[in-house]
Amino acid sequence: MSDILIVDDERDIRELIGDILEDEGFTTRLAGNSNDAMNEINAEPPALLILDIWLKDSKMDGIDILKAVKRDNPDIPVVIISGHGNIEIAVAAIKQGAYDFIEKPFNIDQLLVVIRRAMETSLLRRENTQLKRGDTKVSEMIGDSAAFRALVSQLDKVTKSNGRVMLTGPAGSGKEVAARYIHARSGRANAPFVTVNCAGVEPDMMEAMLFGRETPQRGVEPGLLEQAHGGVIYFDEVADMPVGTQSKILRVLVDQQFTRVGGADKVRVDLRVISSTGRELTQEIAAGRFREELYHRLNVVPIAVPSLAERREDIPVLAEHFIGECNEQQGLPAREISEDAAALMQTMVWPGNVRQLKNLVERVLILGDGTGPIAARELPQESTPGEVEEDRVVLSGTLATLPLREAREAFEREYLLTQINRFGGNISRTASFVGMERSALHRKLKSLGVVTSQKAGARVARIDEDAVEKVS
Repeated sequence: MSDILIVDDERDIRELIGDILEDEGFTTRLAGNSNDAMNEINAEPPALLILDIWLKDSKMDGIDILKAVKRDNPDIPVVIISGHGNIEIAVAAIKQGAYDFIEKPFNIDQLLVVIRRAMETSLLRRENTQLKRGDTKVSEMIGDSAAFRALVSQLDKVTKSNGRVMLTGPAGSGKEVAARYIHARSGRANAPFVTVNCAGVEPDMMEAMLFGRETPQRGVEPGLLEQAHGGVIYFDEVADMPVGTQSKILRVLVDQQFTRVGGADKVRVDLRVISSTGRELTQEIAAGRFREELYHRLNVVPIAVPSLAERREDIPVLAEHFIGECNEQQGLPAREISEDAAALMQTMVWPGNVRQLKNLVERVLILGDGTGPIAARELPQESTPGEVEEDRVVLSGTLATLPLREAREAFEREYLLTQINRFGGNISRTASFVGMERSALHRKLKSLGVVTSQKAGARVARIDEDAVEKVS
């Protein structure tokens, strides 16, 4: 970003500076009075502002413009120039946030050095802020299942727009990774990505955290909205946002400006908003816990992030990815996954979704008994200790109470349901694994009331209760 706005009431000077800067590879805009200057800034904030202190026939002088810019666009570096320079003016400008003060007539080489340093300092400050917030998290999406490909296709469609996105899905399914994927491939990729953990902040602290505050003792403390200026603000689990804060966020979405807690001046921001929730927001609205108007403002582009159960085909490749991460970041052994372990992982229940899988992989690598392939016996068993005996299948309490025919049907139904979902609804691969002809498997599924349907871009097996009743 190298767009520089030059504000000077002397046409010859502003055009001379503009010509020199364009020869150096910068793009420039020119303004001869305060009205033109503010219109240019409000239309598109520049990367840097060169500002004359004295502006003839203007409502605002350079210091007034400087105050407004630092209030609404604090990241813009400002270089003050003046033909009436003195120490008092220079000190006043620096106190108001100017990067430097140069007296006319100035040496153009000196001006170029100051401009480049100002822009480098601004970039370093943004990068430092991002590092402090942990904005270096990767946005890599891992998977190859039909449900995963459908998700990525939807995300790719919204990356280049500024439309507000609502990500829905169960906890641990990867909603923040999806949000960062959008940001990393958008036109705001080099701008901040700021996360607001709506469930992790006390209600009475939420507004100060979002809007910032002004106090005589500590001055201006920018909030998360201000820190996200030019980039993305991500409301994680937005259903947990306090109702009182919801109305104020709604106003920010409408006006793109707000007032800090304890302050009086308006702060203008340019933000893209991405939200996520694991709850059904229409139910929260009906219960009076979420504002319907805010819901419609945030839910412009709804995207469902599938649970791990809906993308079981991706479990082995996800596990391999997490093994690589643990090896690189913690020095844990880079073990492979045996076929038996991968198959067992694909049939396990994952209420914590991708996050739970990552934790399991890390635990196995820490507590594992070797450096060879991870075996199925190293994975946690759903049964309680002492319940499993070698070479035996121990019945659950419910299954053990059924007559043989019903128990067999219940086992076959659950077994085939699990295998179909493991193979992403692919009947041919399921038939090959279970050792049946495809036509025979189809007949068996029909007799057991197991059907497949489209969900989240993939085929998912489920039990048709009506069909089961008819068979019974």
